[in-house]
Amino acid sequence: MTRANRDLPAEGRFEGSDHLYPIRVYFEDTDLTGAVYHANYLRFLERARSDMLRTAGIGQRAAFEAGEGAYAVTEVTIRYRRPARLEDDLIVTSRLMDIRAASCVIHQRVMRNGDVLTEAEVTVAFVSPDGRPRRQPRAWIEIFERLCADRTDKGA
Repeated sequence: MTRANRDLPAEGRFEGSDHLYPIRVYFEDTDLTGAVYHANYLRFLERARSDMLRTAGIGQRAAFEAGEGAYAVTEVTIRYRRPARLEDDLIVTSRLMDIRAASCVIHQRVMRNGDVLTEAEVTVAFVSPDGRPRRQPRAWIEIFERLCADRTDKGA
């Protein structure tokens, strides 16, 4: 491993249409009992979604800086099944479920050793700099369509 690679933050990878993102639970993530505080799962999910988009080739920062817009979370449905604990190594899986003109639905799971700890459906809308919904860039929709096609081709 080169020094440049060692200095980069952890990043996820695609396995088919699923994006896998590693997370380790630190003391700051936990509550008094040593379990991950419920709101911190939202942070884990956000990091994984952002990394999924970046890894897929979607430049959110460039779009924002160009005045095109940015994604905003418009809906989250989350189910907590089991707690994650201090020093657990977790994987957050993210899978694009639906593509619309101005939004996407992403299914996410927080897992430990293959067991689902938390599951969420997240809707993100592409909004203009003034906060109004607008069509996602066509190139991004094409990326999403390829991810969904990859899932469909594999029978998922």
